[in-house]
Amino acid sequence: MKRSSPALRALAAGYLLVLGAKALLAWRAAGRPAPSPRAGARGRVVIAQAILAGDPALESMLGANLAALPGARWHWLVDDDDAEARAVAERLRARHPAASVRVALLPPPPAGMNPKLFKLAAVEGEWADDDVLVVLDDDTLLPPATLEAMLGALETGADVATGLPHYLAADNAAGAMLAQFVNDNASLTYLPFSPRTLNGMGYALRVRTLRALGGFAPLCRRLTDDLAVAEAVQASGGRIAQLAATLRVRTTVAGTGHYFRMMHRWFFFARLLLAKQPPGWAAAIAALHAAPPLALGAVVALGTRNATLTMLATRALLLSAVQRRVLGRVEYRPLRSEFSEVIQPLHLLHALLRRRIRWRRRSYRVESNEAFFEE
Repeated sequence: MKRSSPALRALAAGYLLVLGAKALLAWRAAGRPAPSPRAGARGRVVIAQAILAGDPALESMLGANLAALPGARWHWLVDDDDAEARAVAERLRARHPAASVRVALLPPPPAGMNPKLFKLAAVEGEWADDDVLVVLDDDTLLPPATLEAMLGALETGADVATGLPHYLAADNAAGAMLAQFVNDNASLTYLPFSPRTLNGMGYALRVRTLRALGGFAPLCRRLTDDLAVAEAVQASGGRIAQLAATLRVRTTVAGTGHYFRMMHRWFFFARLLLAKQPPGWAAAIAALHAAPPLALGAVVALGTRNATLTMLATRALLLSAVQRRVLGRVEYRPLRSEFSEVIQPLHLLHALLRRRIRWRRRSYRVESNEAFFEE
């Protein structure tokens, strides 16, 4: 009868120990009461979104936000040569006449500038010091409860408050794989530890805080906008509040190639984040997030049937418990979840070997977060 070696048993035990510790910390973080803002705070909110056409879900997501947050003021930042995005914006404004929507048409960014930060910098002078600015991706739905939690965090001492991504159901296999990766990992990555960055899909800060940091303009030559903002906040001694409140994301993944491009970009950005950390932090992050997929793959490939099933069942229970607590429902799917984790080392290797990324309509050759060149 096949028996697992001591090394494989140690790998399985180590894997479950790390996963269990992260799950416990995420569970505890999700159980903390969300701070509540004072009455009427939402009226001071301006939500800025850099909008780019191309995703079939764009119009429905923007419309859902308008319907969900009637008291907010919206600032949509659109490329002046993006006729489709302009048409979407005008249709939605006609459909929601009571909504406060300002559409800014902006030229393409100069070479070497982050398109999103360039757009934000171009319009930040239109916001008042006492406004609360929410920067929100155009594929992201901001639930009212998450906005309330962000406002509450700002009122209780945070300089920036950021939510947790929750990918909504996809309509094809590639989209389902992307959603599985995010929904399995977001809670266990963002919630257990002090924030090293923020979630660029959605974050909030006071405009006067932004201006004290120098605004978006000095950050425009950084490739990763979320890391750039986080570094500016932390360099000033500010605090980032990572909330368990969710941001609901729906990104249309066209197929396998699109999936691999997105995963390559995300892992490449993670590589840039690691390069900014002190050696001890970088080693800890690598151990907690890079080693477990290798251990899982080794046990699945080489372990006994009983040992492997025990490990996988424990993993499924831990993930499901955290997802139910944080996301409100279980997003774990057998086989897809395990496959998504086992292939993570391939995504990491791809990010280490290839310095060119595809980001929406642009391709960049990246030397560092401060040196990237459009091709």
